[in-house]
Amino acid sequence: MNHLETGNCCFVMIDMQEKLLKAIPRAAKCLENQALLLKAAAILEIDSIVTEQYPQGLGGTADELKCLLPGNTPVIAKTSFSCCGESAFRTALKSKHRDYVVVFGIEAHVCVQQTVMDLLEAGYKVIVAADALASRNTGNCRLALDTMRRAGAFVTSSEAVIFMLLRNSRHPSFREISKLIK
Repeated sequence: MNHLETGNCCFVMIDMQEKLLKAIPRAAKCLENQALLLKAAAILEIDSIVTEQYPQGLGGTADELKCLLPGNTPVIAKTSFSCCGESAFRTALKSKHRDYVVVFGIEAHVCVQQTVMDLLEAGYKVIVAADALASRNTGNCRLALDTMRRAGAFVTSSEAVIFMLLRNSRHPSFREISKLIK
């Protein structure tokens, strides 16, 4: 996974919607780590794609995350559990021309896991930011992480993803990014 670079990856944030978040026991920490990833993506100019599961019923992306997204970020409504089940998502991802996909969101054992499996099957190198995803049941989240890891996803922390992208302290954005992490 040492070949992760700002120009060859895309971030995918899955279903971080207000109504879903209410059922997540560790939502605050999950939101904090996702905000860190989105802020780093903005600084490093990494494209993101956002999905919303049945937004007519579950509402939109949480305001504290939505405000961190660049205006050109695709927000894709879906009814499929896997993001890859939606043609709009597949089209948006394909248009990015990226080899690596960094995935985070909820619920880990449903939409995230199914998306990761489909992305791996499609030939993408998938990195799962484990501390930026959650499920209503923490046991389901642990099982999902194990399943995704065994399937070939690289599972790590949000901070590790960011430092993989920086590569070293001479990166032009190192100082700005390090302020986010302190």
